[in-house]
Amino acid sequence: MSRWRSTRTGSGTYTAARIISGVGAVFALIEVLYILMILFGANQANGFFRFIQSLAEPLALFFPGLFTLDNYNLGVILNYGLAAVFWLVVTSIIARLVAR
Repeated sequence: MSRWRSTRTGSGTYTAARIISGVGAVFALIEVLYILMILFGANQANGFFRFIQSLAEPLALFFPGLFTLDNYNLGVILNYGLAAVFWLVVTSIIARLVAR
């Protein structure tokens, strides 16, 4: 009976770690989608663009404006790209701690 319980608990922590990693991947995907929409010149009055923007800007935390560059597109790639990498790294570290 104790073998079943330990396996069950290990499975639960593995599931929690996968959920945490999945959330980080979704956050990074939102940031990347926002970058691509800016780079390809999406209509900023469009409802879908505004929806993605309303998600991406708070998720970017303190990264927008961290680097001010002359090229606007390069600044968006750098600042929001760093936010995407940040979410992937932080959530993977948390997931590893949870999976222990």
